[in-house]
Amino acid sequence: MTKTGIFRKRQRMQYDKPFFTRMRNDFKRNWGLYLLVLPVLAFYAIFSYGPMYGAVIAFQNFRPALGIAESDWVGLQHFRDFFNSVFFNRVLWNTVRISLLRLLFEFPAPIFLALLINEVRHKYFARTVQTITYMPFFISVIVVAGLIRAFVNVDGIITNFFVMFGMNNANMLNNVSYWLPIFITSDVWQSVGWGSIIFLAALQGIDQEQYEAAAIDGAGRLKQTLHVTLPGIIPTITILLILRMGTMLSVGAEKILLLDSPQVWSVSDVIGTFVFRRGILDMQFSFATAVGLFNSVVNIAFLLTANFIARKASSDGNSLF
Repeated sequence: MTKTGIFRKRQRMQYDKPFFTRMRNDFKRNWGLYLLVLPVLAFYAIFSYGPMYGAVIAFQNFRPALGIAESDWVGLQHFRDFFNSVFFNRVLWNTVRISLLRLLFEFPAPIFLALLINEVRHKYFARTVQTITYMPFFISVIVVAGLIRAFVNVDGIITNFFVMFGMNNANMLNNVSYWLPIFITSDVWQSVGWGSIIFLAALQGIDQEQYEAAAIDGAGRLKQTLHVTLPGIIPTITILLILRMGTMLSVGAEKILLLDSPQVWSVSDVIGTFVFRRGILDMQFSFATAVGLFNSVVNIAFLLTANFIARKASSDGNSLF
């Protein structure tokens, strides 16, 4: 019997054993790796899964003095109050609109940047461009919001530039026509460089012989990009798109809170900001938790739907699970 046959026979013998026996044997062989991953598991167990118990207050009239165990149960009352609220249509529509605009502009931007950097033959210039585009990601959201407010204020540099073309001299963030483009543009600027890292790594994994074969067949750089490069990174794009759909209604409430004002709530008020005002400022903890839980359930539905579509549409079943 060949070495390959012996290896496969040993694998079959391993899988014939009970699950807990296999786990015990694997732990004995790789106990060091299990110890390395233990802090990560502890982090998620303590800070992510543990607090999920608190979601039960969405079905209670929670009072901090009584605690979760003693607070009265109200069932789905808070969900009904949210669906019947005069703000429901506004916050849901604004959340969906901002999410779709981010998906339309922010998601493909790193792909285009990675393709452009990949075409640069001067490696030092490419690294310089990468470094410059990465830098905004490491700037604090508070600092970015402060810069934006300064640039689009009455005497800001961006405001003065547009005033030369006939725009009224006013704070652009207080104008509903300008707030959304400013928010989306700043999001793209801050995330495009960091997001391109994964796509650049995927581009490095494409077999170079495919480019040579395409060149022999007479394909230029554009056709090589369309028929070799893009198909080579489609699996990566699909996985990241599925993950993005799982956060469809999470639009960065922190940045919105730093940039919005009552004058533009008609376009800036989203589920996250609504939860902040009702839960933190108005101290309606149960109601805010119910709204947040609704947001999470919808995100999970988007994730499962996107994963199902990707698995069915892809010939090789490219999906998360």
